[in-house]
Amino acid sequence: MKRKFLAVVLAATTTLGLMTGCGSSQETASVDATKASEETADDTAVVAEPTELSFIFADGDEGAKESITAIVDAFNAQYDNITVTIEPGNGGTYSEFLKTKDSVGEFPDIMEMRDTAIYVRAGKLAPLSDEIVSLFTSTISFGNQVYTAPMNANNTMGIVYNKVYFDEHDLKEPATYDEFIDLCETIKNLGDMTPLVVGGADLWHMGFLFDKAYKDQVMSVNTEFIADCYDGKDNFNEDCFKKTFEEMAQIMQYAQDGWASTADAQITTFLVNNMSAMIYSGTHMFSTIEEADPDFAYGWFPVPSPDGKERIVGGGNANGLAISAEAAKDSNKLAAAEAFIKFFFRPDNFGKYCETLNFAPTTVAEPEMNVSAVYQEVLDAVAEADTVGPMWNGEADTKELPPDFRNFVYKELVEYLQGSVDLDAACQEIQKTWDVSVTSFNPVKGIGLEAE
Repeated sequence: MKRKFLAVVLAATTTLGLMTGCGSSQETASVDATKASEETADDTAVVAEPTELSFIFADGDEGAKESITAIVDAFNAQYDNITVTIEPGNGGTYSEFLKTKDSVGEFPDIMEMRDTAIYVRAGKLAPLSDEIVSLFTSTISFGNQVYTAPMNANNTMGIVYNKVYFDEHDLKEPATYDEFIDLCETIKNLGDMTPLVVGGADLWHMGFLFDKAYKDQVMSVNTEFIADCYDGKDNFNEDCFKKTFEEMAQIMQYAQDGWASTADAQITTFLVNNMSAMIYSGTHMFSTIEEADPDFAYGWFPVPSPDGKERIVGGGNANGLAISAEAAKDSNKLAAAEAFIKFFFRPDNFGKYCETLNFAPTTVAEPEMNVSAVYQEVLDAVAEADTVGPMWNGEADTKELPPDFRNFVYKELVEYLQGSVDLDAACQEIQKTWDVSVTSFNPVKGIGLEAE
């Protein structure tokens, strides 16, 4: 019996779009193709016989679970001969859940893929067709093949600030990097709260500001820095990388005392309780702040690079909907899976999904969304940025970092910021660790790319 879910009305009003980000950029889909994807489906032209697809996704977020379930329900209602059966991740660690399903021979036909590089190297995923890839403003390639349809753009980083406090003290959103530092200094001198709150107890949290400084200092000089380090043309003792640490030191002097022992989960409390004026984090903070204090008024702005450029985290990433290589061997399953992906990213469906989760969309066709004025500022900033791409640890192919290397860099960064190691020593240790890491993983030289 065909599995059905409660239907949810998918309706919204505002339309918006994104510029091309990092990865392989795609040409704009034709109007005719977009219209065709929205027409009533004739599933007899899609599959030759009744076809069932298993679908697994991470369900830790209730909004995501409800939105995806609604899209599946609508798809099942429209396609009589195709049934998508959901098996949610049950709120646990999704990566481990998917690995377990694979180990017991229950790898799904379609899945929300996160550890994409691992599964691509293991031969578990099928490359997406050009028709699917052309739906997106940007995608991430592995060996010139795209394996995931990005469900959301990279989590855009910027400053979330206390709007009431800014208004009371006539503080303005900075237009330059120097103005940002001046703003931090002004708030520090006011003395009633710290300029920034940083959740350094969670090492990964350090990556937010680090990536900003890395883009400012390294990517502004050499966008192929990591690939060149693999090839031996560059290294982590270079001035541009050292300047990344120096910029971090300049910014972190405005963080709260005890930032290294403050958990990421605590930073919202600092903001809504008037302990800190600003947070540098992703747009996921919007819903977190609203849940903590529905009446808290906040604003947002990107922090420009010292050279005046806007380098923003955004665009499609390596995560997204994927089709298993095994399912792709069955022509009916492959056709049904492609039909589902096109249905998922149809403007009305995808718009509601992005709107619910405060996600920036990834499609060429502008999804229908109703977003807050603050979130519209984020979308506008991404559209107007000089460059848009993933965080440094979100790159793929020849820019993919060796396992655990990111965390080692952050560890050395924290020690440098706390004064327990000097800059030269920190960079030398990072280079030593890199030299060891690339003996077992070097995508430029084809090392460590065997199935995992």
